[in-house]
Amino acid sequence: MKLYGGIDLHSNNSVIAIIDEQGETLSCKRLNNDMSVILSFLAPYKDKLAGLVVGSTFNW
Repeated sequence: MKLYGGIDLHSNNSVIAIIDEQGETLSCKRLNNDMSVILSFLAPYKDKLAGLVVGSTFNW
């Protein structure tokens, strides 16, 4: 099964969601913008993640 992720990037936090091929949400969480925290959150999905997108409108 392939998984997909999305990160909504804000100035001091990010909301990260992981979904499966059917579009079902497996996990969704707001995290501080700390690379080690974000990588730890993504680690369990690493082998199955087919793609990860980042949406940011900072200074739009």
